[in-house]
Amino acid sequence: MSQPVCIVWFRQDLRVIDNPALLAAVEHGTVVPVYIFDTELDEADQPGGASNWWLHHSLVSLNKRLNGHLQCFTGEPKKILTELVDKFSAQAIFWNRCYEPAVIDRDKEIKQTLRERDCLVSSFNGSLLWEPMSIRKQDGGVYRVFTPYYRKGCLQASAPRYPSSAPERITYADVANEGHGIDDAGLLPEINWDSEFAKHWKPGEEGAADKLSEFIQHAAKGYQDQRNIPSVRGTSRLSPHLHFGEISPNQVWYALLNAFDDESSSDLDCFLSELGWREFSYYLLFHFPDITDKNFNSQFDKFKWLNQDEKYTAWTKGKTGIPIVDAGMRELWQTGYMHNRVRMIVGSFLVKNLLIDWRKGERWFWDCLVDADRASNAASWQWVAGSGADAAPYFRIFNPVLQGEKFDKQGSYVKKYCPELANMPDKYLHKPWDAPKEVLKKAGVELGSTYPKPIADLKQSRQRALDAYADTKED
Repeated sequence: MSQPVCIVWFRQDLRVIDNPALLAAVEHGTVVPVYIFDTELDEADQPGGASNWWLHHSLVSLNKRLNGHLQCFTGEPKKILTELVDKFSAQAIFWNRCYEPAVIDRDKEIKQTLRERDCLVSSFNGSLLWEPMSIRKQDGGVYRVFTPYYRKGCLQASAPRYPSSAPERITYADVANEGHGIDDAGLLPEINWDSEFAKHWKPGEEGAADKLSEFIQHAAKGYQDQRNIPSVRGTSRLSPHLHFGEISPNQVWYALLNAFDDESSSDLDCFLSELGWREFSYYLLFHFPDITDKNFNSQFDKFKWLNQDEKYTAWTKGKTGIPIVDAGMRELWQTGYMHNRVRMIVGSFLVKNLLIDWRKGERWFWDCLVDADRASNAASWQWVAGSGADAAPYFRIFNPVLQGEKFDKQGSYVKKYCPELANMPDKYLHKPWDAPKEVLKKAGVELGSTYPKPIADLKQSRQRALDAYADTKED
């Protein structure tokens, strides 16, 4: 008797190890692995350019892991899956859950349609340590502040699922490949702006494992101090691998626990809490789906943004005249990534010193980050803006000069991405506008020519931001 044909719908789980949906399909019958480029999502939910670059290479990697059996499609998932169930006489379909609002609604509709056709449909948690619906306050309410959510909610709940191994053997269904080639999806940019990405990243399950190993070996012990220094590899850089599901948070969680002899280590606790922040972002997105484009704190609906296009453009191009900000924006463009400390600095500068709506910054990051994530991106931008859940107080305005002097003391980071400032002495590197003319001349720097003049006075723009915030509190 032949085994039932089972479709595995890959989404944000582009891996073979610790993949609950794939394991369920292997245990149930023969497997047809499928990936669908969903063209029906709203434009705002479509992946940005950097994400598409990553997705292309991640799918190539996954297809190799699946011995060339991955079938790729473009279009409406419900229509495609329904047709595939009929063509393959599939009796079951399995996938791992996603938590974006539009995707949740879409998946519910697909489940209903397929079950009406007597097809077994099962979904699993393959991307979170704790699903949003499982963590509640004692009174049944929803957490709005990270620390109690994580310490009292998550850490007091059941321990995260221990990761599983890859299936010992995958028996693929004997069906025709109805899909198209990965190259035909047109994910790679038409212009060569991504040319440097491959020097920094290796998308796919193997690359994720390498990044985790490197982090444990070189940076995990010392993480609490080193994570804020952008010139060193003090962070895991696992975020894009986690977003695309090339590694599960469960794998990372237990790998770190196994790497530390002392589970009370402050480095370990600090890193695991960062995984907790990722969980909190998805928790917020699930319970407050408008967080992606509406102020979590409605008081900010009255905020008077300036939204000056010329200054916004200077920010996107790393030409603000503020060295640590420019270095971060150039790192983003060149590598598809930005150090987390610098993300906070450039975000604060845009929202508070330039009074430009956080949503404009969020969209730029969405298009340029290889780890662009609907939950984390929105939650983090709202945190910086002061409008989000458990947000930084609005009056906490990062001073980019002080931040640069504290976390980039020798200027290694700034000099790497702003080479025109390479000969500036440390004293003036983060504030070249204060340097005497002879110092600038000796360093080969001409403000307004070889390097921009600041587009905002830090002291005056700070006060302007505080005044604008005060206006939102007036009746």
